[in-house]
Amino acid sequence: MGTLSVAVNLPYKPEVVDSDIDFYNDIESSPLYKMLPANAKEYVKASPHLLEYLHTFPVNTYGIPLFLSELKKDLRKMESPNIIYPVNETTFIHILPDPDDVRNWYIPIEPSFLHNVNLMIPVIKIKLVDMIAGIKEDLISDKERSEVIKKMLALVTVIIPKGMALSQFTGGDLKTQDMKSKLTTFLKTDFTAKDKMKNVKKKHQVPLTPDGKVILTIQQYRAIEYLLIRDMIEMGVLKPFLSDPYIEDISCDGVGPIFIEHKIFKGLKSVIEFTVSSELDEFVVKMAEKIKRPITYRSPIVDATLPDGSRINIVYGTAVSRHGSNFSIRKVNEVPLSILNIIEGNGLDYLSAAYLWICVEYGMSLFVSGETASGKTTLLNAITTFIPPENKIVTIEDTPELTVPHRNWIREVALAKGKSEGGGTSGEVSMFDLLKAALRQRPNQILVGEIRGVEGAVAFGAMQTGHPVMSTFHAASVEKLIQRLCGDPINIPRTYVDNLNLVVIQSAVKRPDGQLVRRMISCNELVGFNPETQGFTFVEMFSWEPVSDTFTWSGKGSSFLLENKVATMLGMPESRKAEIYLEVEKRAKILERLHKAGYTKFWDLFHMMTKIKKQGLLQIGS
Repeated sequence: MGTLSVAVNLPYKPEVVDSDIDFYNDIESSPLYKMLPANAKEYVKASPHLLEYLHTFPVNTYGIPLFLSELKKDLRKMESPNIIYPVNETTFIHILPDPDDVRNWYIPIEPSFLHNVNLMIPVIKIKLVDMIAGIKEDLISDKERSEVIKKMLALVTVIIPKGMALSQFTGGDLKTQDMKSKLTTFLKTDFTAKDKMKNVKKKHQVPLTPDGKVILTIQQYRAIEYLLIRDMIEMGVLKPFLSDPYIEDISCDGVGPIFIEHKIFKGLKSVIEFTVSSELDEFVVKMAEKIKRPITYRSPIVDATLPDGSRINIVYGTAVSRHGSNFSIRKVNEVPLSILNIIEGNGLDYLSAAYLWICVEYGMSLFVSGETASGKTTLLNAITTFIPPENKIVTIEDTPELTVPHRNWIREVALAKGKSEGGGTSGEVSMFDLLKAALRQRPNQILVGEIRGVEGAVAFGAMQTGHPVMSTFHAASVEKLIQRLCGDPINIPRTYVDNLNLVVIQSAVKRPDGQLVRRMISCNELVGFNPETQGFTFVEMFSWEPVSDTFTWSGKGSSFLLENKVATMLGMPESRKAEIYLEVEKRAKILERLHKAGYTKFWDLFHMMTKIKKQGLLQIGS
């Protein structure tokens, strides 16, 4: 992606940095450095640009920020956060309060943050363009391309040694390059650079050595190296946002700031903003090209997946979006949340998780249903650890989000017409097509990312033939779910609906303290269809109590699935069917013990559950 100029709208007036301080070679000469806590000193030693940023920050007004290596949930209660935390080796995030707005400030601190090198980059690009042209991009990875750019940058630049003036370094033989005249050829082919050069005055010149190398300070060199890789190889200005593990959603509504939803600090506004509509248009076009899903005026909407797995929606141009191009990114966790992670957040409890464990293990079909961003996919993904480890799984999605821990896993993704993975043209492969194909692959479980249309009929057909299906669905209650299933465009016959065994209702709810949390509102068994009343019978197994924020096993002793499905599969006589409820309690204790033993991570939990099963501890009645 080409370099784009976006505004950095700092919420304070930057302090003047003392030019005598050598941030890269002698940081201990800084009085502010001596005031920093020990952990902050370690950060600035490794990343001197962080100390530069702190020198521009009005410490006398706000105080020295609190430096944290990780963010804990109790920080949510902090009313005026002034916190800096790292998101990778070079980038830090500063959370700063805004007394005039409900959204606080989100300030990415990158190596290029304080150094305006945009006027030097086109000159360097001229020198790199011939070298880059000789590289066959399809033969090397992004990491390898980054290394090539670093090596080429070192060949066309030279760094002024510590403590030496520019005139000393060049020995008085300073060669300069008038950007306006020298860039003529380059500007004809680089429209981004052409736009940037409109406001560049002729008097601005870039210092060169006699052999034509660009002369830079170490700060400028680090900034340019970072920007070239960030904008040419990676996702441009979005890099710090995509690197931040605490971000859930990133959105740009048009010209203006980038907004984010933070796991700890909730809604925040970034100091990075687009100020010109054409710049924003150019950015989304390049972003679409980067993910091999070109966007045009004729096809202005794209739903796709970023290289890190995050889901992105792009809307291009003012014809369909009156405020200009916009995009929304829903980030995914690198490691999926486990069921124990969700229990830690009180999304459900051990008993309800144990109940789901038994139902999933014995082949019940279930839907996790709820509104957008209620945690449906997260919960469905966590439930996959309950599927027996020897099973064969097929997942079908339009945008890949599910991560299944099983080795025997076929992952299939729908393909829009004319947008193949390699960037060429292709025929359409819908979720309906993939679901039909999955039935021929003899899976033990079929997972559908979301049922929205005609694929629903095939899913229910699969349930009728004995294939357990698990999916997410948009409906806020069991009644609404049934209405949507039986109406357009899904049109499931009402007599088929009870092939679905379980409906878990998931929701994002506000607690009395105003905090937005995700909870399993209820877990319901679909028992049957009454032809006379044209109604459905369902039993609520678990319900969430909002006042106490706890879960009640309201269906204990009256589970149709446990008594008439699972117990029957196990050959349990009528007199012993009540023992199935003891199994739920036993498995709840197993989950609790695994939790206390520290097996909370997704993969660790699955491996331990596999060991437990292999040892025969999950046999009913054992």
